[in-house]
Amino acid sequence: MLKTPKFRPNASFWEAHRIALDSLRKNKLRSFLTLLGVILATTTLIVVTALIHGMNLYIADKVSDMGADGFRVVRMAWFGPWDPKKFYEMLKRNPEIKPEEYDFLRSQATLVKDIGMTVSKRGRVSHKGASAPRVEIDGITDNIPEINNIGVAVGRAIVPEEVRRHAAVAFIGNDLNKQFFEGIDPIGKVIQIEGNPYQVVGVAKALGSVFGESQDNFVMIPIESYFKTYGSRTGIELVAKANSQEQLAEAEDEVRMLLRAYRHLKPNADDNFSIFASETFVTLWHRLTAAIAGMAVGIVSVFMVVGGIVIMNIMLAAVTERTHEIGIRKSLGARRRDILNQFLVESAVLAGTGGLIGVLLAWLLAILVRNTTPMPMALPWSSVFVGVGLSGVVGLFFGIYPARRAARLDPIEALRVER
Repeated sequence: MLKTPKFRPNASFWEAHRIALDSLRKNKLRSFLTLLGVILATTTLIVVTALIHGMNLYIADKVSDMGADGFRVVRMAWFGPWDPKKFYEMLKRNPEIKPEEYDFLRSQATLVKDIGMTVSKRGRVSHKGASAPRVEIDGITDNIPEINNIGVAVGRAIVPEEVRRHAAVAFIGNDLNKQFFEGIDPIGKVIQIEGNPYQVVGVAKALGSVFGESQDNFVMIPIESYFKTYGSRTGIELVAKANSQEQLAEAEDEVRMLLRAYRHLKPNADDNFSIFASETFVTLWHRLTAAIAGMAVGIVSVFMVVGGIVIMNIMLAAVTERTHEIGIRKSLGARRRDILNQFLVESAVLAGTGGLIGVLLAWLLAILVRNTTPMPMALPWSSVFVGVGLSGVVGLFFGIYPARRAARLDPIEALRVER
């Protein structure tokens, strides 16, 4: 007795893959136009994710030099939406940070491992005819390099005795070392800082750049030498490190309380100074990137919907073209579920292929941007899986209607349709 061959679901699964890939290969232009929306959506999603992830790592690594346990006390710092009225009120209310306040905090604070004082300006530095304009000139206490995690590459940093006696010594950044002393020992050489001679005692380790702006274009001198040369004591900042990362908030509160007491502020009065830590920058940055990510989701959603609709139309056309084939499969024992799964798999493979192409394009763009611009980009593997997975889900969703239509075809009527 002759047995009717049964349609095997596993064979249907792999055959659906083969049919989908054959369709892509045979109709290259149609396939490209079909998958364009999914490709653009996936590329946009992964590029934005790579940009945000790369900049998050960049911010955490380079923008904040205070470390996880560091914070600053400044005259004023503005965070949040811009409000000119409040800004000018703060400008009138907040006095400059004074060296006496630094001495007071250093003697009274118990939750602070170390605290330093710094002030800076931009100026010209020269050596034997070579000149560097707009160099950051920092007046510092001796502990600032350590607090700011600035290492020593050659020589040494400024020592306490040089701060006390207003010594004319300088600790220079890597940019000045390359420009003035390439191939020679810089220690003991004399540079001119806005016409005033300073002897180089050390060179800092290279810090790199932030968004294309070099962090090595600086020279540090003793803060008392800075005051002696420039006279004004405006723009002072205090840089502190808590005893531990866990005590950061408590250390900030202690410094806030001590400075309020020193300035005789009433309990209900606002602070007339600002305190911020690395976490402040990170929090603000995450708010910004969350807004960017929200916009990207909106754009990706539009592309995905458009791509899904196009895939659905192509699958409906495929159902019409293969009606006779569907009739043959059903007559050989294929169930509705088998036909449904076949077209769903085919739709998902189409969309997934678009997702893979989008991942490849995003990866190439990330490499191009990273190597040709100062914009940092890092491609997290999770975004690749999300991009491909999302495109596959879109293919499944928009393939449901064509698949159900194919599964419901009457085999007798389907066989009557001419190829």
